[in-house]
Amino acid sequence: QVQLEDTGGGLVQTGGSLRLSCTTSVRTFSSETMGWFRQAPGKEREFVTYITWSGGRAYYADSVKGRFTISRDNAKNTVYLQMNSLKPEDTAVYYCAAGSYGSTRYSEYNYWGQGTQVTVSS
Repeated sequence: QVQLEDTGGGLVQTGGSLRLSCTTSVRTFSSETMGWFRQAPGKEREFVTYITWSGGRAYYADSVKGRFTISRDNAKNTVYLQMNSLKPEDTAVYYCAAGSYGSTRYSEYNYWGQGTQVTVSS
């Protein structure tokens, strides 16, 4: 059973930075890709980025490209999301997810973390 633990959220001012972490209990073919999604109040869950364990191929939503960086530490089974130049519109609950292949659709992911709140004050 794959379990994800996502941590690192908090309150930060506009222009600030945060780093989120997601650790998976085990890596399998069904969790080859690790993604981050976010959901703001009253809005649908939105794709942010994903990365593959093998090869480290990454993909970003246009809204975060150039500001967010996803990386992985295979030895620690941990994926990181470095968020820089944060804006108030980045405020949301951020969820780590694991799936079989890279996708921007949340329905394609098999496992989810509990979520961590990111709040950017103006």
